[in-house]
Amino acid sequence: MKKTLLIILTLCLLCGVDCSAFTKYVTNNLNLRYEANAHSYILTVIPRGTAVTIDEDCDCKWVPVEYNGYVGYISTKYLSSKPVRKTYTSRRGTSVQKVGNSSYNRRGGVRHYTNSYGNRVQSPTYYNSRPAGATALCRDGSYSFSQSRRGTCSHHGGVARWY
Repeated sequence: MKKTLLIILTLCLLCGVDCSAFTKYVTNNLNLRYEANAHSYILTVIPRGTAVTIDEDCDCKWVPVEYNGYVGYISTKYLSSKPVRKTYTSRRGTSVQKVGNSSYNRRGGVRHYTNSYGNRVQSPTYYNSRPAGATALCRDGSYSFSQSRRGTCSHHGGVARWY
């Protein structure tokens, strides 16, 4: 047993595998910042529940991470050692469950609404990546398909990023 463990550890060191990395989970939608402070430029938003790898588990306020090709800093107060549920509840009390690459409410199907121009538009919906036709990423991690800026993501914490 000891010999096997020693061989695995040696292989990790020879292959350059970082055995000291820690996996943490983002508890809220989290801004990935250019520098380690709250006033720094936001590179992107890391959605709630995303697993990130950090080099050391410290009492630091900020840690460097890589996410979707971006390298930046995140605040450690929004990280958890345990996975975060990806079920969301809208302000109307309708529970939304992620299914595959999209989300559906429990009443079934993706919801739509009629906008001020009279067009039928898909309601903000949770996806694992940016879907075709999305015009904004809301702060709660859902994607909006709004055709005007006014009121976009108003029930989803506001707009995190425009497309």
